[in-house]
Amino acid sequence: MYNKHSITFIFLALGLHISFAQDDKKDDLGTETVTVTKAYTPTVSDAFKIKSVPDLNDSIVLQKKPITYSIFSVPVASTFTPSKGIASTVEKLPPPQLYNSYASFGAGNYGNVLGEFYTSRTINRDENLDVGFNHLSSRGGIKGVDLNNTFYDTKLDASYSKRDRDLNWGAALGLQHQLYNWYGLPEGVYDQTTIGSIDESQNYFMGEAGAHINVEDAFFKRADIKYRRFFDAVSSGENRAIFNTGFEFPMNEEIFGVNVKVDYVGGTFENANVNSTTNDAGIAYGNLQAGINPSLQMLRDDLSLNLGVNLVYGMDLENSESNFYIYPAVTASYRLLDESVIAYGGVTGELKQNSYYDFVEANPFVSPTLSVAPTDSQYNAYIGFKGQLSPNLSYNIKGSYAAENRKPLYRLNPQNNFRSDEKGYYYGNSFDVFYDDIKTLGIFGELNVDVNRNFTLGVNVEVYDYSTETGNPAWNLPNLKGSLFMDYQIGEKWFMGANLFYMGEREDFASVVVENIQPGGFPATMITLDGYFDANAHVGYRLNNQLSFFVKGANLSNNEYQRWANFQVQGIQVLGGATYKFDF
Repeated sequence: MYNKHSITFIFLALGLHISFAQDDKKDDLGTETVTVTKAYTPTVSDAFKIKSVPDLNDSIVLQKKPITYSIFSVPVASTFTPSKGIASTVEKLPPPQLYNSYASFGAGNYGNVLGEFYTSRTINRDENLDVGFNHLSSRGGIKGVDLNNTFYDTKLDASYSKRDRDLNWGAALGLQHQLYNWYGLPEGVYDQTTIGSIDESQNYFMGEAGAHINVEDAFFKRADIKYRRFFDAVSSGENRAIFNTGFEFPMNEEIFGVNVKVDYVGGTFENANVNSTTNDAGIAYGNLQAGINPSLQMLRDDLSLNLGVNLVYGMDLENSESNFYIYPAVTASYRLLDESVIAYGGVTGELKQNSYYDFVEANPFVSPTLSVAPTDSQYNAYIGFKGQLSPNLSYNIKGSYAAENRKPLYRLNPQNNFRSDEKGYYYGNSFDVFYDDIKTLGIFGELNVDVNRNFTLGVNVEVYDYSTETGNPAWNLPNLKGSLFMDYQIGEKWFMGANLFYMGEREDFASVVVENIQPGGFPATMITLDGYFDANAHVGYRLNNQLSFFVKGANLSNNEYQRWANFQVQGIQVLGGATYKFDF
């Protein structure tokens, strides 16, 4: 502080001294001693760039003229009132009108008749009632068949469902009546008198009821129960009851689940096996299964893995036998190249419950004299690749190897010429169920093409190789199957579709019951059924939103093939009709 004041004082003194010296130049300046009490500390000042603007002396550059702005205000009386802005709307296409019901009817050659009806009734916001009816029948007329070959299949279904905030539940009922005939007599064996005495008709009746419940945001997830009664016109009857339930327990990023299943099937056949020379005793069966399936599901970005095991306790109630089974239940999929290549595989197994109803659904020409037992599917190991090669091209390739004990195979019943009772199924015109242990190697390939939104095309091929424990062929199982299907929306009004399929060769055998000889020693002839090709197609025209017409064709190649031994099919079948949609 002292140094600053001293320096200031010195500069003031010098200034006064100079002033006085200028006034009197004659005065002697003399000498003076200045004492600086602070040491010299030089500093460098900040450099400042000189901002210079160059002069433009070019004659081309024009000089801007000064502009003077002024406002000339004049009062104007105005009654203008601005209107409110209105947003511009985009013109929308009218939504398609939906109907809750439809009815369809068609008729064609061979006396074929098709009838369908369906309605979905909305009771209120959360409740719904659905009713469906289906009928398909034919008057027969197969070329070269001596017995009646008419058939019909009629089914009525009804279901009720209710949706609540955290759960949904419902119930369903179903009724079915089927008529078939054992018309497949071996050619040239029976005379017209014997043929005229055969009662070849068979009727099947089915009634079922079930209920289900699904729950959200709870450990208990679902439960369903079904009961079915199935019987025929020759005093065969079967009961089946199935109960399923499931639980899920979240564990960090995994889900631990437990599924429980109880399955019972039991019934009686009043008639004895076709191999018997008498019809004194019937057949009874009863099988109960109780199983639990714990599993751990893991989901990652590209990996989905399910690790589980299937534990089943099976009981043969008729013979008082029981067994415990352990099956693998492991499945996985991994995305190798986004959606282009997805690898998947697994090893699964189950104790499959067989039933008379299932046998009839697969082959309606079975005799009502079957042995019903479950199939021990020890394992089914498979690995494959699937994905999208392009936005409109997808594929699926799979290889599998399975081992099954007591697999049911359909085999032609022998001709029994010694039965005294009048039954229409022991003339070599019905099928029995033969159980064998089979190992199956399979390859499956499928390709689907969506050419555009109006045209889709798909093709698949299955190849199998069988190895049986008995050394017999895998009766009536083909080594090759293939199909090609397409759908084409030709325009706004026209549409069409086609389904072409091929079934490879199958093996069966025909035998004759001989008195005093055991069934295994009956004279038998091996039968090889030729592979066959079948073509089906349909064409339709939509007159308006409610009414459309269609024409369906079946077996368009007119191939008189045999799906089952001695059972030929109808030739070219053409059926036309109409479908009407409405609100009901």
